[in-house]
Amino acid sequence: MKTGVAALIGGIVGGLGVLCFLVAFGTDYWLLASDDCGGGGGNGDHGSPGTAPPQTNASDANVTLPSIAKVDVVTVAPSVTLHHEGFFWRCEFQGDPSKHVILAVLFTNQPASKVCIHGYLFPLPVAVGPVPHPMYDATAVFRGFWTVFIILALVAGLVGGFLLVCAVPFTSHKLYRLGGIFLIIAASLFLVLVLLFVLWKELVDIRSYVLQDRGHMCPDVQPEAHYGWSFMVAAAGIPLALLSGLLFYFTGRHLQQDK
Repeated sequence: MKTGVAALIGGIVGGLGVLCFLVAFGTDYWLLASDDCGGGGGNGDHGSPGTAPPQTNASDANVTLPSIAKVDVVTVAPSVTLHHEGFFWRCEFQGDPSKHVILAVLFTNQPASKVCIHGYLFPLPVAVGPVPHPMYDATAVFRGFWTVFIILALVAGLVGGFLLVCAVPFTSHKLYRLGGIFLIIAASLFLVLVLLFVLWKELVDIRSYVLQDRGHMCPDVQPEAHYGWSFMVAAAGIPLALLSGLLFYFTGRHLQQDK
C-alpha cells in the first residue's frame, strides 16, 4: 500500500517535472530583452523635412506675401525593440515602451509578424553571421556547454519516465531504481544548465549580445535584460524531478528488501 502511494505521488510529481523540462526546451523565452536603439519616434523630428518659409523684411510694407500651406504635424509613436530567444529561435519585434518587457512579449501582445532567426545552438552564436566575428567573445565555449546539458537532461528525463512507466505494471525494483536514477540525473543536469545560464547572463556583455551590429549606432543605449518564462519553468521543474527520482529510487530499494 505504501509502495503504491509513493509510486503514485512520484509519478505525478515526476510527470510535472518532465513536462516543465519539455516546456522550457520547446519555448523561446529563456532571455527577454528590450532596447530603444532604432525605435521609431521620440527624437523631436515631427513631420517631413521641407523648404523653409520665405523670410521678409519689415520695411517691405507693400510686398504681398505668398500664401503658406498648412502642414499637419505628424508625431510618430515611440517604440522599443523587444527580444526573446531560446534553443530554437531568436526573435525581435517592435513593441510599446510603456509595457514591461515580460508583459510585452506575451503571446497576446506580440504583433502578427516579427523577425526570427534560427538559434539551434543558442546561446552559442554570439554574432549573427560568420564566425570569427568582431563581436565574438570568449564565453562562447562556456555557453556551448549549456546546449549540451539541455539535450542530455531532456533525454535523461524522457528515458527515466519511460522506464518508470514500464516498471509500474510489473513492480520491478530494478526499473524503479533505474528510472529514479535517470530522473535524478535529469534534475542535476538541469540544475547545472540553469546555473550556467545565470553565470552566462551575468558575465557576458549583454549590450553587445542583444544589439549585435547595431551597437555602434547607439553607443549610449543600454538594453534591459531579464530571465524569461522558460528559465523560470526549468527552475521549477528541478525540485519536482529530483523529488520524484528519490521517491522511485527508495521505492525500488524497499521492494528489493522485501523480496
